[in-house]
Amino acid sequence: MIRIRARLGGGATSIEVTGHEEHAEQGRVCAAVSAITHTALLGLEQVAQQFPDLVSIDITEE
Repeated sequence: MIRIRARLGGGATSIEVTGHEEHAEQGRVCAAVSAITHTALLGLEQVAQQFPDLVSIDITEE
């Protein structure tokens, strides 16, 4: 199961995506969630590069 936790409030947004969808739909659900998540990160990274004095992004690969 894929679990998505979002926290909103106090001027902050936090999103955590964990898990895997196992065998359902031949991996399409997992691929869709992954694609959406990575697209959001890439978009935010582009904004940070265009406006480095206004936006900072820290992406850590573990």
